[in-house]
Amino acid sequence: MRLSFHLVFDGQCESAFRFYERTLGGKIDLLLTYGASPMAEEVSPERRDQIVHASLTLGDLVLAGADVAPEEYEQPQGFYILLAVEDRAEAERIFDALAQNGAVRMPIQKTFWSPAFGVLVDQFGTPWEISAARLTAA
Repeated sequence: MRLSFHLVFDGQCESAFRFYERTLGGKIDLLLTYGASPMAEEVSPERRDQIVHASLTLGDLVLAGADVAPEEYEQPQGFYILLAVEDRAEAERIFDALAQNGAVRMPIQKTFWSPAFGVLVDQFGTPWEISAARLTAA
């Protein structure tokens, strides 16, 4: 069994995935537009440059995404993508990058379970929890 995430966007999928690639250090495997897909004639001309499927490899995980029709788009709610990294400095770097033009829900800080934990919604509407691994026993 394999679990992955599939994010939907309202026309910002390519920008989001290029940002995630730079910020998270992954590699974009695919950015397929509606216009370059077999669905080209099924979408309006203004949507043909939007993404029907994107994939970004991050270590052993794959993040997928797509742009959906405006009437199908819903702001993400009820979940966060939890990204755990090994050290505090990397957690802070990623948190700060994702927070640019986004909304910080909980500033990155030491908690009883992590030397650095923070919550935010990035500029593309994706909710994140960023956590550094516990480095010492409590």
